[in-house]
Amino acid sequence: MIDTVNGDVSFWHAQLGPHRPRAPLRNSISVDVCIVGAGLTGLWTAYYLKQASPAMSIVVVDQRFVGFGASGRNGGWLSAAVAGSLDRYAQRRGVDAACALQRAMIDAVDEVIRVAHDEGINADIVKGGVLRVARTPSQLLRLSKASAAARRWGDSQTTLSAESTRQRINVAGALGGSFSANGARLHPAKLVRGLADVVEAMGVAIYEATPVTAIRPHEAVTPCGTISAQFVVRATEGFTAAIPSMHRLWLPMNSSMIVTVPLPAATWDEIGWRGGETLGDSAHTFMYAQRTADGRVAVGGRGVPYRYGSRIDRNGETAPVTVAELRKVLTEFFPVLRDVPVEHAWSGVLGVPRDWCATVGLDRATGLAAAGGYVGHGVAATNLAGRTLRDLILDHDSDLIHLPWVNWRARTWEPEPLRWLGVRALYLAYRAADRAEASGRSTTSAFARVADMIAGR
Repeated sequence: MIDTVNGDVSFWHAQLGPHRPRAPLRNSISVDVCIVGAGLTGLWTAYYLKQASPAMSIVVVDQRFVGFGASGRNGGWLSAAVAGSLDRYAQRRGVDAACALQRAMIDAVDEVIRVAHDEGINADIVKGGVLRVARTPSQLLRLSKASAAARRWGDSQTTLSAESTRQRINVAGALGGSFSANGARLHPAKLVRGLADVVEAMGVAIYEATPVTAIRPHEAVTPCGTISAQFVVRATEGFTAAIPSMHRLWLPMNSSMIVTVPLPAATWDEIGWRGGETLGDSAHTFMYAQRTADGRVAVGGRGVPYRYGSRIDRNGETAPVTVAELRKVLTEFFPVLRDVPVEHAWSGVLGVPRDWCATVGLDRATGLAAAGGYVGHGVAATNLAGRTLRDLILDHDSDLIHLPWVNWRARTWEPEPLRWLGVRALYLAYRAADRAEASGRSTTSAFARVADMIAGR
C-alpha cells in the first residue's frame, strides 16, 4: 500500500510536474483588456479576442498560477450539461432560448476538441460520451425523467437497460443508465496549461503571483500596481468570494477527488470501460468519474461542501473522512478495486450562484465583464463563455450574445451564519435522501424535496 498524496493542488498538476513560472506584474500598466483569472474562462476569452483582433493588447493576471483553481482540479468532464437550470432559463427567457443554450453547449464540446487538435494541445481527449447510472429504483425513475427532459431540450440521450449499462461499464448494482454522445474525457491540467502556452504565443501577457484586490470600472487593482483597461473581465469562479465587494455573489462550493494507481489489464477486463465514457450516478450527493489515459480511476464527489465565511482551502488538502467516503464510493461501484491503493486526493472550489444558474455578461458603461457560476459544469461552458465575451467586447451582434445566460442576474447569498446553516442543512437532507432511497423505495425521498426548497432550485 502506497501513501496517499493529499493536496498539492491536484493529481493532474502533480502528474505533469512543476509548471513553468511566469513573472508577476511589476508596475501599473494600461491595456485594452485585463482578464482576472488564468483558468479556462480567462484563457478562452483571451484566445478568441486575440484571434479576432490581433492588435488588441490583452493581459491575464492570476493570484497563483495558470490553472490553479477549478480548471486544473476538476474531474475532466467535457460535457454538454448546461451550467444551470434549463427550466429556469425557459421560465424567464422562453423555451426556444433555453433550447438554443443547450445547442450551444453541445457545439462547445466539439469546439474544445477542434481547438485542442488545431493548436496541438494534447489533453488526452476521448469523445466517449457521458454515461449516468442508477443503482436504486428511485434513481432509475429520476434518470428516466431526466433523459426525457434532455431530449426535449435537444441533447439526444438514450436510456439503457441494466445489462446494456454494465456492458459499457460494469458498475456493481446498476439497474439501468442513460447515455449521451455529447461529452468527452480529458486531462484538465494538460488542457489549461496547453491553452496558456497558445495564448502566450499569440501575444497575450500572463502575470502569475499577482492577486487582484479590487475590481473597479476600467481598473483592476493589485499590490504591484493598477491595470487600467477599456474592459476588465472577472473570471475568478470559486475564488470570487475573496474579493470583498463580491463576498456574497457566488458561494465557493467544495468538491473532492481521489485517483487510484494504474490498474492492470485483468482488472480492466472485469470493469470494461473501453469507450472513454465519463461516468456519473443519479444520487442526490452524486459522484463523477473517468478512466484516465494511463489506466487509473479518478472519482469525485462532495466532501465538506462549504466552509464557514466562504473560506477556501487553497492547496487542495482533503479531510481524511472525505477521502474515506470517496474510497467507499469507489469500492461500492467497483468491488474489484477494494484493495487497490489510492495515489492522490485533492479538493477544489466551484462557483455557485444563489439560483444555481451560470452567467456571462458585460456592462459597456463601466467596462466590467464577467463569466462563471458553472456549478461544476464548467469545462465546456468556459469555452462558450469565452466566445460570448469576445462578441460582447467587440460588439458583434452574434447569436451567442442573445443566449439566455447573457446578463443573467441572481440575488446574492444570505449573510452568515444563514449561509453556512443553509448549505449544511441542504447536504444533510440530500444525504438523508440517499440513505432513505437505498432501502429500495421507487420515489424520490421527501428529504430531497426539502433540500431542493432550501437550495432554491
